[in-house]
Amino acid sequence: MLQRIQSFFLVLAVVGIIMLFQFPVATYTMPNLAGNGETVSELQLLPKDSRYAEGSTDLMQISYIGQDLVHLKGGWILAVVAAIVGIIALVSIFLYKNRILQMRVVACAALLNIVYIFLIFFWAINGASGNGGYLSALQDMHFTDQPIAVDMLTPGTVIPVVTLILLYLAQRAIKKDEMKVRAADRLR
Repeated sequence: MLQRIQSFFLVLAVVGIIMLFQFPVATYTMPNLAGNGETVSELQLLPKDSRYAEGSTDLMQISYIGQDLVHLKGGWILAVVAAIVGIIALVSIFLYKNRILQMRVVACAALLNIVYIFLIFFWAINGASGNGGYLSALQDMHFTDQPIAVDMLTPGTVIPVVTLILLYLAQRAIKKDEMKVRAADRLR
């Protein structure tokens, strides 16, 4: 039934995935060229500006640095994985008649969410600081040796973890329902 607790958890997970597209994944703080202040840039799932340089083949290369926006070449992979997790969670809400299938679909969504979290922390954030990463490209463009601070506690990095917890709670509630139905069938 749609009024079960697992449906509530799945709806919250879908809302969380939708919110991912509104908040930045990471925030970068770097000294500006004049050296008298800081420039804050954000990495978004969906680019909000179309002034990007084309022709780069490096997946981790920055192509445009605005006053408030960082665009990661190949960052569309993050958006696609997040959208797939949201679609799978939405579809699983309506599979309440087949609880076994619903558990499998929710497990698939949780697995993809883990992949998404892995991509965020190890590809988009940790991969940024290595040699050839886009933070070193930022330092080259700003001609500075001062470190660029990466803020990882943005809503774009916290929401996937919360979504994973919600998917786990939905999975557990579906399993409890299935156990109740099996126990009732044994009593008949």
